[in-house]
Amino acid sequence: MRPVLRVRRAEWALDLPLPEYATRGSAGLDLRSAEDVVLEPGSFRAISTGLFLEIPPGFEGQIRPRSGLALRHGVTVLNAPGTVDSDYRGEVKVLLVNLGKAPFEVRRGDRIAQLVISPCVQVDLAEVEELSSTGRSEGGFGSTGTR
Repeated sequence: MRPVLRVRRAEWALDLPLPEYATRGSAGLDLRSAEDVVLEPGSFRAISTGLFLEIPPGFEGQIRPRSGLALRHGVTVLNAPGTVDSDYRGEVKVLLVNLGKAPFEVRRGDRIAQLVISPCVQVDLAEVEELSSTGRSEGGFGSTGTR
């Protein structure tokens, strides 16, 4: 049985469609802007969606960029992926940034991001004096190879 994502639209966003999967194989639900905004080059803004979610316990919502916006306009999600916790009940907003060279117009109803619902595990912490050894050990950025 699939988990159920409960969704409430703000009164001022009832004319906008609910998030939907573009195809049967899509991982993310399309999120739409509930406002008209112009993002100047180098600027960012939290864009309203008019949506309030009840994500099932044990899951999170990940707000991810739309590849077409990134490729064609240099517009992406600034904190990608943004996390929507299962106990958050406020409006979902998308933090868009314009990394392109031209102003980008966001129109009400435009698809601006995708929402992926993903399992999320909480862990118990155990403070230790020493960690187990691996072949990589403390090798950081680029330590697994150059290609």
